[in-house]
Amino acid sequence: MEDFSNNKSIEDSGDFGPIPTAKKGGWITLPFILATVAGLSMAYGGLVSNLEVYLIQEFNIERISAAKIYNATNAIISILPVAAAILADSFLGCYSVIWISSLITSLGLLLLILTAALSKLRPPPCESGSSDPCKTPTLIQHTALYLGLGLVSVGLAGTRFTVGSIGAYQFDKSKQQGVFFNWFTFVIYISYVMSSTAIVYVESYVSWAWGFGICFATNTLALMLFLAGTSFYRQMKPHGSPFASLARVVVAAVRKSGVTHSHNPDDYCQGHDYGTPALPTKFLWCLNGAAFRTEWDIGQQGKMTKSWKLCTVTEVEDFKCLIKLVPLWISSLIVSTPLVIQLSMVNLQALSMDRHLGQKLEIPAGTMPIFIFMSTCITIFFVDRLLLKMWNKITCKPISPLQRVGIGHVLNVVSMAVLALVEAKRLKMARLHNLQGQDINAVVPMSIFWLVPSLALAGIGEGFHFPGQISFYYKEFPKHLKSTSTAVFSLCIGIGFYMGNGLIDIVRGSTDWLPENLNNGRLDNVYWLVTALGGINFCYFLLCTSLYK
Repeated sequence: MEDFSNNKSIEDSGDFGPIPTAKKGGWITLPFILATVAGLSMAYGGLVSNLEVYLIQEFNIERISAAKIYNATNAIISILPVAAAILADSFLGCYSVIWISSLITSLGLLLLILTAALSKLRPPPCESGSSDPCKTPTLIQHTALYLGLGLVSVGLAGTRFTVGSIGAYQFDKSKQQGVFFNWFTFVIYISYVMSSTAIVYVESYVSWAWGFGICFATNTLALMLFLAGTSFYRQMKPHGSPFASLARVVVAAVRKSGVTHSHNPDDYCQGHDYGTPALPTKFLWCLNGAAFRTEWDIGQQGKMTKSWKLCTVTEVEDFKCLIKLVPLWISSLIVSTPLVIQLSMVNLQALSMDRHLGQKLEIPAGTMPIFIFMSTCITIFFVDRLLLKMWNKITCKPISPLQRVGIGHVLNVVSMAVLALVEAKRLKMARLHNLQGQDINAVVPMSIFWLVPSLALAGIGEGFHFPGQISFYYKEFPKHLKSTSTAVFSLCIGIGFYMGNGLIDIVRGSTDWLPENLNNGRLDNVYWLVTALGGINFCYFLLCTSLYK
């Protein structure tokens, strides 16, 4: 994707000011960072890709309930990176957060290995053909399962995007960071491909305990490789809680709401390292009073006091920067919901379709996301090697992160529409073969590969959307919130999983579209509903981008 042979130390950080440890960092850190990402991603993919099947087959959990547990697990993994980023920015630094979180993941995986290996930690399997209901898990079995999932979720959340932050910090220019994020995303998805095939196959046809054991091994190896590169990393030192300064802006602005502002830059607190005095911008001018100096801000020794009554111009502008990003962040929040519905429901569709490849090989249902991951990897490579260069030649300017995000929005909507058409065909086949109202395990004679086009389109959309979002937030966030910036997109995904669960509950409570047996429902209508929501959200996204500066 780029030539990494020229590994020079840059004394000036270009975009983000001088960095004292400029002799460290650079391309030499890339193998260690990407190897860490690969190991962590394989552990994540090996567990999550087949989680619904594990819950249904080994813990006798109902299918829709398994989909909701799947969504809740992913939500925790996606929301908690924000907490990890705050810890990294404020107290521990990215390096410590990563190795501590990796250890927590290992503990959770060990517990899940025990649930798979010890029959006492699982309910007895359902008897085929029996009219007796399947036995539900006991309190101890539920506790072991949820404690293991909880530890894994917390651990993976702590590393998932913090690794991206420390990786981007090793480079000085926006272009270098953009290249890194392309590789970062590429390695994540290629690792998902490997885990969704090899590890899921072991779990489905060899042993769940062995499959989870492989996840444990890849996570441990990732931690060892990360620690091996310690001497090369440019460390991100914590600077105390950046959110305290943001809160001070609001408090100080409220306290000085009646003060008349000045047009003289010297009347505003500039901080210790400012050059030419600057006026606050006119955007959200009501906050400018937080940096306006008054006689009450002068301490006993005649010095300006930095407190909850006075902030610097930089702190005020940083707060405004975050406010400007909120509308775009909301559009990212809504676009995550269709992806969530697709990921949680496609495995349930696969269980009800013909999964044979030839006469002997049967594809595990948990392998279906591989088509999303593969198309994402191919798209990222194509965009980096061909599309960006063609775009530059045609327009004489690089494609912006928001343009990449917009393309991803459109492809996600189209993907859901295609999936709705495929599900309508599957339901028609179920009616033709009188499979409605029969056993929940009844298989519609329709190949699982009908799902591939929609999954491929979703993957192409992510190939545009995912790197564009991360690059955009990392570029636009204030300097002292860089770690938090990469976790913000993860927060969108996490809330999207909870919104997906909320949508499932609303649909099940108000319609008969989502029964336990999908052959008796109208999952296609759910997909059409999500398609409509995605289309509305895209229009909202276009409005936000037209107003954003």
